[in-house]
Amino acid sequence: MSTVNITIDGKKLQVEQGITILEAARQASIKIPTLCFLKDINEIGACRMCLVEIKGARALQASCVYPVAEGLEIYTQSPAVREARKVTLELILSNHDKKCLTCVRSKNCELQNLAEELNIKDIRFEGDSTNLPLDDFSPSIVRDPNKCVLCRRCVSMCKNVQTVSVISAAERGFKSTISCAFDRSLADVPCTMCGQCISVCPVGALREKDDTEKVWSALDDKELHVVVQTAPAVRVALGEEFGLPIGTRVTGKMAAALNHMGFAKVFDTDTAADLTIMEEGTELLNRIKNGGKLPVITSCSPGWIKFCEHNYPEFLENLSSCKSPHEMFGAVLKTYYAEKMGIDPKKIFVVSVMPCTAKKFEAQRPELSATGLPDVDVVITTRELARMIKEAGIDFNNLEDKDFDDPMGNATGAGVIFGATGGVMEAALRTVSEIVAGKSFDDIEYAAVRGIEGIKEATVAIGDMKVKAAVANGLGNARKLLDSIKAGEASYDFVEIMACPGGCVNGGGQPIQPSSVRSWTDLRAERAKAIYEEDVSLPIRKSHENPVIKEMYDKYFGEPGSHKAHEILHTHYSARENYPVKE
Repeated sequence: MSTVNITIDGKKLQVEQGITILEAARQASIKIPTLCFLKDINEIGACRMCLVEIKGARALQASCVYPVAEGLEIYTQSPAVREARKVTLELILSNHDKKCLTCVRSKNCELQNLAEELNIKDIRFEGDSTNLPLDDFSPSIVRDPNKCVLCRRCVSMCKNVQTVSVISAAERGFKSTISCAFDRSLADVPCTMCGQCISVCPVGALREKDDTEKVWSALDDKELHVVVQTAPAVRVALGEEFGLPIGTRVTGKMAAALNHMGFAKVFDTDTAADLTIMEEGTELLNRIKNGGKLPVITSCSPGWIKFCEHNYPEFLENLSSCKSPHEMFGAVLKTYYAEKMGIDPKKIFVVSVMPCTAKKFEAQRPELSATGLPDVDVVITTRELARMIKEAGIDFNNLEDKDFDDPMGNATGAGVIFGATGGVMEAALRTVSEIVAGKSFDDIEYAAVRGIEGIKEATVAIGDMKVKAAVANGLGNARKLLDSIKAGEASYDFVEIMACPGGCVNGGGQPIQPSSVRSWTDLRAERAKAIYEEDVSLPIRKSHENPVIKEMYDKYFGEPGSHKAHEILHTHYSARENYPVKE
């Protein structure tokens, strides 16, 4: 590794050749403000907030794109730099909807933070301002162009990482906007609703559709039996909304908070993840043994399912027919649980707390209604739950831990790891290998499918069979994997795909971290580490050993893959037009 000698604000440094001034400054704990920058995703120098002065240069330079060189003398706080940053920020603010008190990103807004850091007390440039319509037709995502700062982080995420490309820059100059093709709503383009655009937006221009009032209304309705379930990834991120370190597990406090809010029962979606493994594992074995359509591709990620419907309809037959875990749980709650507890299914209101915005869209699918009622009534994100906890005046960090409720309270480590990329695959292999072998194994960790690499491959011995498996996270990687299968360059028996990079732990509904954290800390790895820690801490780590699941099959479904199981726990999907022509 070759190095160069530079000086930043009088501090002599030896840094790796080829890195940017911004990265060199960060390594030396010298702060340079940014707005559009997002490491490895959006490094275009568009916002000009990171300007620095370089001795001998004729103009100020954007530090996020300027590479270091031998002998550079850099000034990050000269009078010219400070004035340029202030003018740039004031110009951005002059055409920004400044309703900060009622903005969902208040106190977690990078623009707001910059205004405080740069001591902006007044805006010298007041002129025309844009007033564009709100796009709130999507069930998952709201787009407010009047808050947009044209940083293009959402565009880079949607196009370069997810390869969905439904939003882009349009027009020029003052008329520039970030919009969909033909000025359509996100509801009318092949958006996957994954919400990764929200996760990288520095302001409130993109946010999830807020469904918290629907939940409060249900809780206030004394005629309803309101049940809540929480996904595995929520417990390793919710704490961030209350100032706890990234990757802190708050399972017990989360359950306690939900109980305090008035839910009749607080359940763990991991229980349904165990049920999913029983159904999906059986489906995999049946297809392998009976010459069924291979590879079997997991169907737990609704963003991936919608992506497949739009872009790869030829793979729809490969999808597992299993509903996603929270939808499967909703179906169970309105059938098995309703019968067991003697409650009219029409009186059961199911709330899912998910790390995912796409699950809001999923809950509205007509094919997910086992009883003729929606399997899940409302989906809220991790962020929405945090807002509800704060609204209820709950001192979250000082809550005593509480367990999930019976009779569905037991879940396994296999269910927990669904939250990380590779987790569904590993959970399935833990169960399928023991079913085929007819015996228990002590070594149940499949390291080959773990980690945040975009595409992972493994060949696993299951009895006399060799199962070729692949795992992809992020829709761009899903596209690469599916294209290689289509081209005959790769062949697999079992494929796991999650729409979000890193899996559900990095879902579009998780707490938003600023670019100053996101660019230098791998949220995916930190949250996934907590997921695997919870797995190891649990007494049961295999789905088929869950006593709740055993009882469910003994008393209700009969066996995995039964006719009754298919009626309640399975579904189907259909091809979608990308840009349908409206009448």
